[in-house]
Amino acid sequence: MEKIIALASDHAGFPLKEEIKLHFEKEGIKYIDLGTDSLASVNYPDYAHKLCEAITNNEAQLGVLVCGTGIGMSMVANKHCGIRAACCSDTFSARMTRMHNDANVLCMGARVVGAGLGIDMVDLFINTEFEGGRHTARVEMVNSYDK
Repeated sequence: MEKIIALASDHAGFPLKEEIKLHFEKEGIKYIDLGTDSLASVNYPDYAHKLCEAITNNEAQLGVLVCGTGIGMSMVANKHCGIRAACCSDTFSARMTRMHNDANVLCMGARVVGAGLGIDMVDLFINTEFEGGRHTARVEMVNSYDK
C-alpha cells in the first residue's frame, strides 16, 4: 500500500506547506491537503484536529503539520488518541522520531526552518521506517496513556 501523507498548516505555516506540496507533486508522493489555503489568520488547533482525524480514520498514514514554531501544532496533535507527534527542527530528529518513537506526525515551524530544510525533514520522516525491537515496548507504553 502506498502511503498517503496528510498536510495541514495555519496561516504562518501556509507558505512552507505549499512548498512541501510542490515537492510532493514533483516526486509523485500522494497527499491530502487539509488547509489552510491562504495567509489569512486562522486557529491552528482546527487544522491540527483535521489532520489527526484523517490519520485516525485511515485516510492518511502519516501527517505533516506546519505553524510558526511547530509547538502549538504538536501540543494539539498529541491530545489525540493514537497520534505520536514530534516537533522537529533538524533532520536527525525527524529521522530518529520515526525510527525510535514510531511518530506518525511531523510538526515544523515555518519561522524556524526554511523550505530546503523543511523538505529534507519531511523526506526523511516519510521514508524512514520504525525499527521496532527494543523500541516497541516503549512505544506501547506511550500508546497505553491513550486509554
